[in-house]
Amino acid sequence: MRSIEEDDLTLEQVIAAVAEGRRYLKICEAKLEAARHKIEVRPEAIRPPGGVGGAQAAPSTADRGELPPPSAEPPPTDDRLL
Repeated sequence: MRSIEEDDLTLEQVIAAVAEGRRYLKICEAKLEAARHKIEVRPEAIRPPGGVGGAQAAPSTADRGELPPPSAEPPPTDDRLL
């Protein structure tokens, strides 16, 4: 750019430099578009909170910081500990 602005190039050289700049511009635009495509958020990937229709499930005991209710069955015993 500086050479073009300072008139250090012939007309042919300026035309060649502009053409090269346009080639680089197209390459950069293609790479930018590819990057945009990779990070694009698709509408089907966005889900409303709580699932379909906005209905939210009740928080679990773990979410509330509570222990789950005790099981009706006693835990299995390990004969190696007896």
